Amino acid sequence: MIDIGVTKLAIIGGIALIVIGPEKLPGLAKTIGTLLGRARRYVADVKDEVNRSMDLDELKKMKETVEGAVRDVDKSIQTSAADFEKGWSDATTQATDPQFDDYSQTPPAYRHPNKKWRVKQGATPKWYKARAGIRTRALSGAARVARFRPHKVN
Repeated sequence: MIDIGVTKLAIIGGIALIVIGPEKLPGLAKTIGTLLGRARRYVADVKDEVNRSMDLDELKKMKETVEGAVRDVDKSIQTSAADFEKGWSDATTQATDPQFDDYSQTPPAYRHPNKKWRVKQGATPKWYKARAGIRTRALSGAARVARFRPHKVN
């Protein structure tokens, strides 16, 4: 790289001041700064594009490996499903075989027990619930405090 120190920059600035003149030097410096900024942005854009293309290549490789893994898993699932279906068909043919009469009978029909648990719950007398301390109504916390608070005598 070019080695430019402070003294060399001062010499170049002095020569530019003499050749270009003090009126045009600020405009030229602004133009040069703008062009350098554009050049830096262009170089940064090129770097970003190269990095994106490298990342895209890596993503393509990763996609290929994932797709290969998916194919392997799919093949293993298909083989295990085929083995299961073969075993299932063997088991069902044995179950429908006439020598296995125990499986050919239909199970008994379901009968509801007809228990009336709601009636049984409501059948407990209120006097028994009161004596046993079973709550028959829900009380809020404030109502419970007011119920058991001693009364003021005036």
